[in-house]
Amino acid sequence: MRLTDDIALAQRLADAAGAAIRPHFRSGLDSERKGDASPVTIADRAAEEAMRSILNAERPEDGIIGEEFGSERTGAKRQWVLDPIDGTAGFLAGRPIFGTLIALMVDGWPVMGIIDQPIAGERWVGASGMPTLLNGAEVRCRPCRELSDATLATTGPHYFDDHDGEHFMGLAAKTDHRRMVMGGDCYNYAMLASGHLDLVCEAGLKLHDYAALIPVVEGAGGLMTDWNGDPLHAGSDGHVLALGDSARLEDVIEALACHH
Repeated sequence: MRLTDDIALAQRLADAAGAAIRPHFRSGLDSERKGDASPVTIADRAAEEAMRSILNAERPEDGIIGEEFGSERTGAKRQWVLDPIDGTAGFLAGRPIFGTLIALMVDGWPVMGIIDQPIAGERWVGASGMPTLLNGAEVRCRPCRELSDATLATTGPHYFDDHDGEHFMGLAAKTDHRRMVMGGDCYNYAMLASGHLDLVCEAGLKLHDYAALIPVVEGAGGLMTDWNGDPLHAGSDGHVLALGDSARLEDVIEALACHH
């Protein structure tokens, strides 16, 4: 299977997910909060079902790992990893910085990823050996000469346990903390790939949260690793770093190792 065919299929998955999500965004249903019928749940499920039905029809041999409906064909060499709405809190707050994440993994390593923002109409596509594209135009990470100049982003302090939080604050203290960004989920990684952020640091992520981000960031010239600087794959523990400038990796690892 050629990667260009997989990218074309992934684009159609993103189109289908967006069509399922858009009617629920800022729909006002959230105020009811009736158990499982919140709009994010309806939108999540509809989007993942739409993507799964296309995959099951067109790639019946491939595995699927989805946030909402679990895994199918777990032994397959090729696995599609789906997160219909990454950034639930932002979605519910009416903020168009959530995203649909679609990754293709081969033997546990991500080879293609899409970050799709269906409200703003922004789609980042990354794949092995190809430059990352935002709506068809190449994007690049920006250089960062000193860690003290770096703009750092994370989804929020409440996602770190006390131990990880101390290490995160050790890193934050070495960056330009006046410009630190909170909130954003997958959108931060897209902004890093487009050259607007320098670092993203998170813990507790699941495979569907990070698999699609890796080809997008790395195709834009950036680097994604765990907190030890090792490459991310299906077995990683959920400690995730993204760097726009890989030259800063040692500085970042060192800062993370220090307690604040």
